[in-house]
Amino acid sequence: MLIGEVAEQSGISARMLRHYDRIGLASPTGRTHGGYRQYSPDDVRRLFHVEGLRTLGLSLQEIADVLADLSFSPASMVEQLVARTHERLAREQELLHRLGQVRASDPAAWSDVLRTIGLMRGLDTGSPSARQRLVLALGEQDERDTTLLAETALNEADANVAGALQWALARKGEGAIPVLAEALDSPDPERRHRALAALAKIDSPRAVAVLADAYRHPDPLVSARGTLARGRRGTADTIPALVALVVNGPDDVEAAEVLAVLAAGHGQEEAVARAIAAELATAADPARLRLTAALAEVPGPLARATLTGLLDDRDKRVALTATFVLRTRPPEL
Repeated sequence: MLIGEVAEQSGISARMLRHYDRIGLASPTGRTHGGYRQYSPDDVRRLFHVEGLRTLGLSLQEIADVLADLSFSPASMVEQLVARTHERLAREQELLHRLGQVRASDPAAWSDVLRTIGLMRGLDTGSPSARQRLVLALGEQDERDTTLLAETALNEADANVAGALQWALARKGEGAIPVLAEALDSPDPERRHRALAALAKIDSPRAVAVLADAYRHPDPLVSARGTLARGRRGTADTIPALVALVVNGPDDVEAAEVLAVLAAGHGQEEAVARAIAAELATAADPARLRLTAALAEVPGPLARATLTGLLDDRDKRVALTATFVLRTRPPEL
């Protein structure tokens, strides 16, 4: 077949066919009686091999190397193509993410776009100290920066920079709350926990409400912070969960404080004392010590009676703690 026929039947332009011929990638090997170069069936098959490899993303040089190498491994090339495609997708996803951040800043002019891009580049610098200085220098930053700062806080691994970002969000944090609330359901635990820290730092009624709604979250840390926030709002149904936090240990001090608030400020003194007394009857000794200490600021006769019953406890530490609590307990309790 002549070049025009090949172009018509294959869909490869005559210009591309001539380029393949010029670089020696796929050249016609025959000649007509008139001296025109003619493609043989083998030449056409090679052309389709070239086009197939181009479709996979190989460069013309890579295609030439593949076709010239008799020991070429298709599986190896496919693995390289898979890796290359993943890298390209990652770059495009990063670009999409960055464009989304620019769009979220609601730019009204090119100067706004350039300002947001400049902030993004500064927050992406490899130096944690430079990132921290940038965040601390923002001062009363534009409200449109809040979403970008929230996303950055969710991905920041350096503790000092993360603290600076949380401080910045706390100053103008209401706009960040939707981003942080969504991050609580992220499959990445580090992202969830950074969202927790930022919401706690903001500490506005809306931020506390988001935390309180997460009290049944499957992540134990999120659930614990949600239980504490819900308890601080005076919700009595958190009493069993708060007592469980005292028993488990890591959040016992905060949980005891919230139980005291529920007891003294929300009329739940008997419910709190009863829940703690029930756990004291079955808990292990370390937990019983924490439960005894948790009764210190719980008012009412039931809490006092429970502490009195612990004065001769089998665990000397529990008995000593009960003695100390009763001696220092204000008379009004």
